[in-house]
Amino acid sequence: MTVPPPGPPPVPPPVPPAELLLEATLPSHPSPPEKMERPSGRILIVDDEENARSALAEMLADEGYETRTAEDGQAALETLERFPAEVILTDLKMPRLDGLGLLEEGKKRMPHAAFVVMTAFGSIDTAVKAIKRGAENYLTKPLDMDAVSALVARAMDRAKLGAEAAKLREQVGHRLSYEGILGDHPTMQRVLKTVGQVARSKATVLIQGESGTGKELIAAAIHHNSKRSDGPFVKLNCAALAESLLESELFGHERGSFTGAQSRRAGRFEQAHGGTLFLDEVGEIPAATQVKLLRFLQEKEFERVGGNDTISVDVRVVAATNRELKQMVEEGEFREDLYYRLNVVQLDLPPLRARRSDIPVLAHHFLEKYAKENERELEGFTDEALRALMAYPWPGNVRELENAIERAVVLCEEDRIDAALLPGAQGPTAAPRTGDELGLLIPGITMGEIERIAIERTLDAVGGSTAKAADMLGISRRKIQYRIKEWAEEDG
Repeated sequence: MTVPPPGPPPVPPPVPPAELLLEATLPSHPSPPEKMERPSGRILIVDDEENARSALAEMLADEGYETRTAEDGQAALETLERFPAEVILTDLKMPRLDGLGLLEEGKKRMPHAAFVVMTAFGSIDTAVKAIKRGAENYLTKPLDMDAVSALVARAMDRAKLGAEAAKLREQVGHRLSYEGILGDHPTMQRVLKTVGQVARSKATVLIQGESGTGKELIAAAIHHNSKRSDGPFVKLNCAALAESLLESELFGHERGSFTGAQSRRAGRFEQAHGGTLFLDEVGEIPAATQVKLLRFLQEKEFERVGGNDTISVDVRVVAATNRELKQMVEEGEFREDLYYRLNVVQLDLPPLRARRSDIPVLAHHFLEKYAKENERELEGFTDEALRALMAYPWPGNVRELENAIERAVVLCEEDRIDAALLPGAQGPTAAPRTGDELGLLIPGITMGEIERIAIERTLDAVGGSTAKAADMLGISRRKIQYRIKEWAEEDG
C-alpha cells in the first residue's frame, strides 16, 4: 500500500485580537469575574517523625498555606518567635517538650493562635485533656488528609477572627483614650488624627463647630495628649459672664480695683500656668478684652485688673466657637489680628447629621452609661428605635442625643428602648434626607471618601445587608465587599 506523502502542517486558526478575547471572556455585567481564592495563612507542623511532618507541610503548602516544621515543642516555641503562625498542628507525644506543654506555653505567647493536636486512636483521652486546656480540636492518626484540610481551614478562620476581634478591642481602647470621644466616620477620624498631630506642639488651636458637637472634649483630648498633661486644664465659657466680669475672670484683679474686690484674685491665666486654658465661645469676647487677649498671645504677659505689675505665665490657649469667626472679622465684630493668632491650627467638628454612621455607636455607648448609672438592665434598642435614631436630624448634635438616650433609659419599661421614647415621637418628624448634608463636607473631600460615605450610610440604613445596599446604590455586591475589605486594611 502506498502511503501518500505528508501534506503541509495544519494551519492553526487565527488568534483573535485581544479586545475580542476580552469581550468573549468577560461577563455582560460590569462586575469582575469570580475567582476561586486559595486558603492563606501560616501553619506550624510539630512532630518528631520527620516523614509525617514533611508530608503534612507539603500537602498544606499545595493548598496555599505558608508552612514551617519543628521536631518537638521546644523547637516549636523557638520557631514561633520568628514565624507567628495562626494555626499550630502538633503531635502529643514528643521528646523535650510534649504537645500539652507546647499548648500551655504557646497559648501564653500567642493567645489567638489555634492549636490542633494529633494523637493515636488509643490516646483520645489525652486529646480531650488538650481540648479542655484550649486546643481548637484534635485529629487521630493515621491522618485523613481530607479531614485535615477541612479542620485546618476552620481553625484558620477562627484564629483570624480572634486576632481581628482583639485588634478592634485595641482600637476601641485607643479611641476611648481620647476622653470618651467616639467616631469612626472619616470626618471624625480626620479630626482625631489632627488632634494627635497638634497635641504635642505648642500651637494655639481654634475649634469650630455647632453647639453640642463635642468641642470641649476635643480641647481636653488635646491637653491630655500633650506635654502639658500633668499641668492644669482650666475652662472658661466666655458667653456666661458679663463684660464687666470677663476681664477680671481671665486676668485676675487687685484688691480695691472695683466695688466688691476685697482681695487680690488670680485669674484663669494664672490658674492655668504650666497647662492649657480652654476658652469656649471665644466669639463672645468684647472688643476691649480682645485687645488684652491678643497681647497675651503675642507676648505671654498681662496685668491684673487695677494692677501695674506685669505677669508672665506659660499657658497654651485652645479656643472654641459655634460662630463663623472669619465672617465676624469681615463684619467688624472680631479683631482680624486676634483671629489669626487664635487660628494657628483650625479643627472643624462636623454636626451629627453629617456623620450619621456614628449615631448607633454613640447611642449604644450612652445606653450603657446611663443604664449603669440608673441600675437598669436593658438589652438595647428595637429596630424601630434604631430607624428613628437614624432619621431624626439631631439639631442639638451629640449633646441632644445623649440627653435623649438618658431620658429613654429612665422612662423605658421594657427590655429594649422603643421609638416612642425618642425625639421623633415627641416632636416633628425628620425632614427627608437630601444630598445637602453631604454637601457640608465639600470642598475638601475626595471621590474615594464620598464613595465610602455612600456605601457605609446605605449599609447602616439596610442593617448591614450588602445585597440590599448593592440594589440601592446600583453597584455589584462584590464591589461593596471588596471596598469593605480594602478599607479594613487601610484602617488596620
